[in-house]
Amino acid sequence: MNTQISDSNVLAARLSENVTGTADHVLVGLNWTVVFGPLGVGLSHSPARGTNGCNGLPVPGSYAGQKLAELARLTASENVFEQAIGYAAINAHHNRFDLSGSEVNGLDLIEDHGEQTVVIGQFPGLMKRVPNAAVIEREPRPGCYPENAAADLLPAAKQVLITGSALTNGSLAGLLPLARQAFVALVGPSCPLSPLLFGFGIDALSGFVVRNTEGLLHAAMEGGAVAAMRPHGRFLTLARE
Repeated sequence: MNTQISDSNVLAARLSENVTGTADHVLVGLNWTVVFGPLGVGLSHSPARGTNGCNGLPVPGSYAGQKLAELARLTASENVFEQAIGYAAINAHHNRFDLSGSEVNGLDLIEDHGEQTVVIGQFPGLMKRVPNAAVIEREPRPGCYPENAAADLLPAAKQVLITGSALTNGSLAGLLPLARQAFVALVGPSCPLSPLLFGFGIDALSGFVVRNTEGLLHAAMEGGAVAAMRPHGRFLTLARE
């Protein structure tokens, strides 16, 4: 039975329950925001400069050393950079170094059913895997659908692939109720590897678990994208039983 979602704050609150530990380092990079905890490293996509609500951090230098639970509360901040820190702190708790699961690529979970396969967000190499899928983007490129197409496409979908960034940008809570009849996979480095999400209608979680913290730190500091981070960790998939 799936839990009904009123808004993104419900998801963040559930994921923040029982979060423990202290942040050793907090980095807001060009592409990724990273929080280093005692048992894992969490990533969240950094907001693009010029994004609505995108202002400088109010208290830079104060985030490292805080408890992860305190940082997790920043998901409700009005500052989008603080929101990113909050979600990265949540992931530092859930995406632990010793977490076990399948190392299958999350993109391999999705089959091409034409426009009954719906993808939220653009993924590298996506169109080679599912060339006939319906792709929805916030800033649609040629051949993609705008966000408002989700209301028509998702109820008829068989499979739905959603970028993990949909959690951090607040859109996930509105998408899941539309995809109740579909197999839903949440995929990307910012995906929390928490079975709690299965209760909200997600069938598979595919996120990132860091192995080499120093290498990951330097890649993020120097503006690295997913390809630059990949050598420093492993993609891990959890499936709902």
